Amino acid sequence: MAARGPEPGGRLAGRVALVTGASRGIGAAVAVRFAGEGAHVVLAGRTVGGLEEVDDAVRAAGGTATLVPFDLRDFVKIDELAAALLDRYGRLDILVGNAGEFGIFSPLGHIPPQIWAEAMDLNLTANWRLIRAMDPLLRAAPAGRAIFVTSGIGRDSLAYWGPYAVSKTGLEMLVRIYAAEIAKTHVRANLIDPGPLRTRLRARAFPGEDPNSLPPPQSVADLFLELASPQCTRNGDIVAAPSARR
Repeated sequence: MAARGPEPGGRLAGRVALVTGASRGIGAAVAVRFAGEGAHVVLAGRTVGGLEEVDDAVRAAGGTATLVPFDLRDFVKIDELAAALLDRYGRLDILVGNAGEFGIFSPLGHIPPQIWAEAMDLNLTANWRLIRAMDPLLRAAPAGRAIFVTSGIGRDSLAYWGPYAVSKTGLEMLVRIYAAEIAKTHVRANLIDPGPLRTRLRARAFPGEDPNSLPPPQSVADLFLELASPQCTRNGDIVAAPSARR
């Protein structure tokens, strides 16, 4: 993973950022970008080896990271992480809810309940648990920022996309409700639709697609940086990256 050098007095200097799904793809790219701008990144993900590779890239960017390997569907661990962040930093400046599960292509009546539950738990419920646990820490920061990853699939009614589409639709409503509730605070919450990118989730959904025809995850990192900035005033928006086609 390519990493740029550290930015002296970067836009996120001294800030603490939690990034979920940070072991690869969008999460990894965002973590490295944030670290290059001076943030200390807390990397949450299921793959230890992947987190260690991202940690190496963060260090190469001149940044620092804390690795937290766990499955976000172990909801109690989210509460424990919030307690650890409170104890160590007393706040959380940036939350990036990126971890996601594709599920399966299937008619609704043929989806195994376990597959449905896994997608809902990770794409929707885990993000509610993150909001629930991290909201006090975001409010304790001078300019708390929460960013969640959505998809245009959640705004279409396409056959066979059930678990993924329904969970993303729910996520958008969840975040916009949260944004309305924090409107009079210094916290801001938004969503990013990154569009088709060269990620593992995209490869699972479109196995016949040439990944080299798609932009890399790094192409959307600056958009996350914009929404993470203390100067960002957007709240409750769905921001589409240039690569978003839906």
